[in-house]
Amino acid sequence: MPLHLTKVAYGAQSLDEMRSWFATRGAEARLTTRYLPKRHTEIVPANGEPGGSLFWIFKHQLVMRSPILRFEEAEGGRTNIVIEARLIEVHPRPKRAHQGWRYLEDADAPADLGAGEETGEVLPGHLAADLARLGLV
Repeated sequence: MPLHLTKVAYGAQSLDEMRSWFATRGAEARLTTRYLPKRHTEIVPANGEPGGSLFWIFKHQLVMRSPILRFEEAEGGRTNIVIEARLIEVHPRPKRAHQGWRYLEDADAPADLGAGEETGEVLPGHLAADLARLGLV
């Protein structure tokens, strides 16, 4: 089972804005980070097994993911996280915002939306967290 990363969609005002940003990127996008994740071999296995994804946090919820293709060196000793420039919608799940990226175990990752399913509007973060605490979402 692959390991995933989470990251806040910083600056995004809407899900449509995120989609349009990715639509202009081509096949791949790069996110620069200070350090190579220590568990990078669990995210992108070398043996051809499926790799992890970068799950996007928007309004305190995991809402979409982008498959991680590889890690590569960037300028100044930094690292690029190379992702597919496409967004796969998932069943929204509450997630507190954080700086940088964090690991997400596969068992804790939300499932992709099926064909014909829609997320609708994203709930405000505090409401989604309250409903999750009550076991309603």
